[in-house]
Amino acid sequence: MKHVVIAAVTACFALSSIPAAEAAGCLKGAAVGAVAGHFMHHHAVLGAVAGCAIGHHMAVKKEREDKARQQQQQEWQQRQGHPNRAI
Repeated sequence: MKHVVIAAVTACFALSSIPAAEAAGCLKGAAVGAVAGHFMHHHAVLGAVAGCAIGHHMAVKKEREDKARQQQQQEWQQRQGHPNRAI
């Protein structure tokens, strides 16, 4: 148990020193994957890696969809002759 606590504290310090460059969805996916992997025959690291990859993929996909939706809305407003007004 002592080793688990030491490893967790070390991981927290290591992760806090890394800048968050392109980790969109990775941390959330890694956490979920680690928990799922732990319950599936103690494969927490493998689950965390897979969760990070899937979480990042889903975040990028959502970002692309949001950008396309926003662009489509702007095009529609331009065709209708409505200027973008701030309320």
